Amino acid sequence: MLIIIDYQMGNVNSIYNMIKKIGYTSIISNNPKDLEKATKIIIPGVGAFDKGIENMEKLKLIEILNQRVISDKIPTLGICLGMQLMAQSSEEGTKNGLGWVKTKVEKIIANDPSIKIPHIGWNTIKIIKNSKLYKGMENQENRFYFAHSYIIRPQDDITISTTTYGIEFVSSFEKDNIVGVQFHPEKSHKFGMQLLKNFIENY
Repeated sequence: MLIIIDYQMGNVNSIYNMIKKIGYTSIISNNPKDLEKATKIIIPGVGAFDKGIENMEKLKLIEILNQRVISDKIPTLGICLGMQLMAQSSEEGTKNGLGWVKTKVEKIIANDPSIKIPHIGWNTIKIIKNSKLYKGMENQENRFYFAHSYIIRPQDDITISTTTYGIEFVSSFEKDNIVGVQFHPEKSHKFGMQLLKNFIENY
């Protein structure tokens, strides 16, 4: 069972519809009992770091997520804020993150004053390491839709793609059963469809 976590911060219906379009089923839920049955998890997200953690706390999701993702090794995809919440902390707020990845979330600081923050719109990714997430996508220009002001800088060697927007930043990572993408596959047409298909089929 593929569960899309609804902690009231993400575009869950867009992800649900994209998954349905590529021929798979999923459930939108914030019920810990559903998470106990999950075989794959997607954590979406749009908005502020602290609010995301607060909502997870209120919904009593953090303990069950730690159990399923860290202890049970359920394949988990974090999208945009959903990926950033996997970090230890964020410059955007004061709360601790989930702590699954050794990194702090930092504000984009571009050297070029003409670069506007937030980074919104289509951009390409550069795949720098083989990953099941990008199966069949290695030899093409992959374009994804971004909408963010913050980035991660992982301490460990887990980066699988980078993107340049004023600076080069990590646009996706893979750590064991956990993958995270800074962009929005649910808004990225054929590229997002292929990525979600790869996550569902290959993890």
